[in-house]
Amino acid sequence: MPRLDAIRQIGVVEQTYYRWRKHYGGMGVDQLQELKRLQKENERLRRAVSDLTLDKLILKEAARGNY
Repeated sequence: MPRLDAIRQIGVVEQTYYRWRKHYGGMGVDQLQELKRLQKENERLRRAVSDLTLDKLILKEAARGNY
C-alpha cells in the first residue's frame, strides 16, 4: 500500500504524518516505549508537585488566621 493511502486510511493529515516522522523518525520501538513511560512519569510528578504546592498554600493561609 502506498504511504499516502495508508496515511489517509488512518485519518491523519499528511502534514501531521511528516511532523511525526521528523520528530519520531529515528526512534526504535524500545525508544518510543521509553519516551511514553517518561512522559507518563513526568505528568505524575507534575501533578504531585501541584498538589503539594496547593497543600502548602492552604496550610500557610490557615496558619496566618491563627495569630
